[in-house]
Amino acid sequence: MPNPGILLAGLGIIGIIVLLIALFIAGLFLYLGAKLVGIREATLGKAVVAILGGGILAVIVAAIVGAIPVLGVLAPIFGFITYLWVIKAVFNTGWLRAFLALVLAVIIEIIVTLVPTICEVV
Repeated sequence: MPNPGILLAGLGIIGIIVLLIALFIAGLFLYLGAKLVGIREATLGKAVVAILGGGILAVIVAAIVGAIPVLGVLAPIFGFITYLWVIKAVFNTGWLRAFLALVLAVIIEIIVTLVPTICEVV
């Protein structure tokens, strides 16, 4: 039986590789959305930074707001606005273009996910 430490290290390395691939794919979708909206300063690197930074900051803000008894219900909204703000700041664009880039990224992601499923059924 292999050493358990080696197995755990291998799983950790695989986890990091999967995380990096997922960040790249999510960044690619955001990059495409930003380009379709017309954000000139959009690059794949900036999109990955926006995905990672926006996700981390949105979770932190949502957790802080969620801990406040009166505002707890609004935590997802505050998290979303924070995520949007990071996209706005990273791409150096306005609120509307940042929102549209995020919406288009989600639509592209849905299409890419559903097309193989629909083609398989037909």
